[in-house]
Amino acid sequence: MNFNDLSSARPDLAFIAHWVPENAHVLDVGCGDGVMMDYLQSDKQCSGYGIEIADDKVLDSTKRGVRVIQQDMENGLALFGDNSFDTVLCLSSLQMMKHVEPLLRDIVRVGKEAIVSFPNFAYWPHRVALLKGRMPVSESLPYEWYDTPNVRCATINDFRDLAVECGLEVIDCVALAEGQRVSFLPNLRGDLAVFRLRKKASH
Repeated sequence: MNFNDLSSARPDLAFIAHWVPENAHVLDVGCGDGVMMDYLQSDKQCSGYGIEIADDKVLDSTKRGVRVIQQDMENGLALFGDNSFDTVLCLSSLQMMKHVEPLLRDIVRVGKEAIVSFPNFAYWPHRVALLKGRMPVSESLPYEWYDTPNVRCATINDFRDLAVECGLEVIDCVALAEGQRVSFLPNLRGDLAVFRLRKKASH
């Protein structure tokens, strides 16, 4: 898979891929169908693994040539040592976890750097839906309230506070709309939040 394929299929992933260095050792937590690892392996010569629980997505990833460990992310990443990976990805998965804080700490423990993305609940159409008395449904939140896998709703500001509380350094934070960076009023106008994190250096 080349960059153009990724850009047309998943513009959000194409943006995030720029943050992953060539030849990096990568862990993709909640890798889904493996499209991101497929691209990183073929175009950026990265190595690594995906973690995924769903049988059909594990199969999709395997067909793409991605090495997948079938495991529930809620159980943490105890099978990996500290700083085992250059980059750990957790893309649009963290909001599906019951225990976000322990997993976030684990992600940054096993990776020198982490990239986390999630639907931004403060996106203006979501606010409009709530003002109308409805739970929001959008491209980044494509489920009805009764069948959504998302158990956590967060805004960019909420997650930034959590990162600080976990002792993490925010290297970069962007809001995306249709895969494009939003600079003006990002917490209002971006439907996907993307954070690049690492452990704070100990003095």
